[in-house]
Amino acid sequence: MSTVHCHIKKDDKVRIITGKEKGKMGKVLRVLRGKERVIVENMNFVKRHTKPGGQTRQGGIIEKEASIHWSNVMLVCNKCINPVRIKMQRLEDGKMVRVCRKCGEVIDT
Repeated sequence: MSTVHCHIKKDDKVRIITGKEKGKMGKVLRVLRGKERVIVENMNFVKRHTKPGGQTRQGGIIEKEASIHWSNVMLVCNKCINPVRIKMQRLEDGKMVRVCRKCGEVIDT
C-alpha cells in the first residue's frame, strides 16, 4: 500500500465541511491513515449493538463516534478562528511546520 500524506493530526481543532454534522467544530481523537479517515470528538455518533462479555460487561446499544473521511474536515487556525488551507514551511532550524495560508500563523506548537 502506498504512503498516504495527511495534513490533520491528533488533537487538532477541525470543522466539518459536509455531511450531517456540517458546520460543527471538534477535536481530532484519532487519525486512521490506512483508511484515510479521522475520528472527531462528539461527532458522527453511531449506535452499536454489542453482546456482553470480554471488555464490555453489559451488552446493549452503545453510542460511539464513527470515523469521517479526512477530506470532509478542515483544520481551524487559532488566530483566524476559521477553517483554513495550510502550507508546509521550513523554519530556520530545518523543522517543517504547518502554516495558515490566510494569516501566516504557525499551526504546529
